[in-house]
Amino acid sequence: MSFHLSGRLICASEAEAARVRAHLPKHIRLTRAEPGCLSFAVEPTPDPLIWQIDEAFTDPAAFAAHQARTAASLWARETAGIRRDYRSWET
Repeated sequence: MSFHLSGRLICASEAEAARVRAHLPKHIRLTRAEPGCLSFAVEPTPDPLIWQIDEAFTDPAAFAAHQARTAASLWARETAGIRRDYRSWET
């Protein structure tokens, strides 16, 4: 069984988008190195204020560990308040 999340990161302004662009490479690198991360993609969309997010982890526990690490990260501090629209499921 694996845990998946898909959705969008939706910036309200160019200033928010600039913060995402500045901190996203490190966030991706750290997440992909986590135990249990099967895939992690954050891709720009045609709208420069929106990113598509697709994540897969080995199980809910690996995803929970990812969430805990992320919550204490610079990424979380710098992107706090930016709208997220996600759905998650297990397969």
